[in-house]
Amino acid sequence: MALDVYDDYEQGERVRKWLADNWASIAIGIGLGLALIFGWQWWKAHRAGLDLAAAEQYQLFTSANQAGNAVRADAAAAVLTRDFPHNIYATLAVSLKAAREAKAGDYKSAAADLQWAAAHAPDAALKGLMQLRLARVQMAMQQPRDALATLAAIDPHDYRAEAAIARGDAQLMLGNQAAARVAYDQALAYLKPDAPQRGLLKLKLDNLAIAGK
Repeated sequence: MALDVYDDYEQGERVRKWLADNWASIAIGIGLGLALIFGWQWWKAHRAGLDLAAAEQYQLFTSANQAGNAVRADAAAAVLTRDFPHNIYATLAVSLKAAREAKAGDYKSAAADLQWAAAHAPDAALKGLMQLRLARVQMAMQQPRDALATLAAIDPHDYRAEAAIARGDAQLMLGNQAAARVAYDQALAYLKPDAPQRGLLKLKLDNLAIAGK
């Protein structure tokens, strides 16, 4: 029994000595752990607040854009790009702004906005969509080579059929009928049997066949 008591006492002394020698490290570790916990909670609350503020600004943008008030819409879009550049609402607003500009024939502004949207898109799929739209605008600007470069930057797993159709169109603009046919054939293979694009795509292939290319 005496030996047991001695062992308990000795172990207790060792624990107290270890705590005395290491109290600073323990305190720092506890402090860091609490800081991480509270910091993570603060960060989640902060992000939720940012998302809510961005959503409210996006609502202002869409309301003004749908009402045809370009001045108010562009002002809201400017706030989104300045304060929430990597938020999905900023990308969507700039994309809609570019669509309005392209419809009005202001392709230069549309291209600039889509370049910004692609650079700030929060994920690869949305980035690819912005690049696909940019390529279409570049073709409208008679810049098929730039369009092909833009299309080449899209993740090959995203928008395969749409990107192939756009490549075919760009190659056709350059007079490369053989390359256009290859791209259209690829798009046809990617499309589902009931895809609405199949009719127009087959028409493009038929036109190439009539031209003997």
